[in-house]
Amino acid sequence: MAGVKVLVVAEFYPSQRDPVLGIWAHRQALAARDAGAEVEVAVLHRLVPPRASVRSRQAARELAARVREPLVQERDGLRVTYVPFASPPRERAYARWGAWAAPPLAVALRAIRRRFPFELVHAHNGVPAGDAVRRARPGVPVVLSVHGPDVLYVPERVPGGDAAVAAAFAGARLTLANSKGIAALARRRGAPDVRVVHLGTDLPEETTKRRETLVTVAHLIERKRHADVIRALWLLRDSHPNLRYLVIGDGPERGRLERLAADLGVNVEFTGQLEHGEALAAARRCSLFVMPSVDEAFGVAYVEAMAAGVPAIGARGEPGPEEIGDGLVLVPPGDPERLAAQIAELIDEPRYLHDLGHQARDTVARHFTWERCGAATVAAYADALR
Repeated sequence: MAGVKVLVVAEFYPSQRDPVLGIWAHRQALAARDAGAEVEVAVLHRLVPPRASVRSRQAARELAARVREPLVQERDGLRVTYVPFASPPRERAYARWGAWAAPPLAVALRAIRRRFPFELVHAHNGVPAGDAVRRARPGVPVVLSVHGPDVLYVPERVPGGDAAVAAAFAGARLTLANSKGIAALARRRGAPDVRVVHLGTDLPEETTKRRETLVTVAHLIERKRHADVIRALWLLRDSHPNLRYLVIGDGPERGRLERLAADLGVNVEFTGQLEHGEALAAARRCSLFVMPSVDEAFGVAYVEAMAAGVPAIGARGEPGPEEIGDGLVLVPPGDPERLAAQIAELIDEPRYLHDLGHQARDTVARHFTWERCGAATVAAYADALR
């Protein structure tokens, strides 16, 4: 529906402090704008740093960065309002963060509406954004996007998470899932009206690839299974002595992964977190994207690499990788031996690897562009308003 005024509400969204966080939510907002919607954004800006940051030497710097974050910013032509809120630690109270964020969000909604009379709210994730929107009573229809945690993690592992997610689903007129598997799980959790809207990527020019170079672009957390790739390199140390692994991203697992790579004596480069465009450019010059992660609802990182003709390896049985299609090869999760065999099979057959790269790019062009995502998102807005 061209011209519909939409307010996007998200917990994860780029900021001056972290320009990569939630970049997919920003890109979908831009895609909806480019498809004809008028879009503004409100970000639930938690002032209390994560516990890991508080315990580190960077605690004061982290807290200062959060407090100093400008509350109104412009990102690629979108006005973004950051709504500060405080809450208890994630480990004890994540299901209640929506209740903590709702009062300041309600105040922000009233202020935004006076300037930008939004007709619909698009919340990313049921907890905390969807729950906060429900409690703030925006007075307009709500579309809720589910990206995985609401159905894979929060209901099972967070105290009170099941009720919070169910309430967010009940408060939404329409739920958008990023894969068919996540859509099915959302329906089981009580979402009454669900459709699949895939996230996307741009189609760049194909670039010259670095031979025998694996790459992963992801937050360094255990479920992404970087350690399996490092162990696979060790298994291939004699047959493929020139094989190297580029790890783009940062996170709590970095120290453990660096020690593992050093102990095994394999060629791994940790770049840390890079600006999004820089990360994409580096990944798209590699020969093979490898991320055998679990609990993978979709995996934008796969299609971002595949768009430039870089084939990918994911884990079998995961909602996103199972759905993406040609150009993405699946291996059993948690199996470095099978992963190593698959890497060797692809690296040892340059012609096959090249053809698989073309299949990967074609898959993205047909199914996973931001243009397709924007059109589907705006169509969902129109249906929600009906």
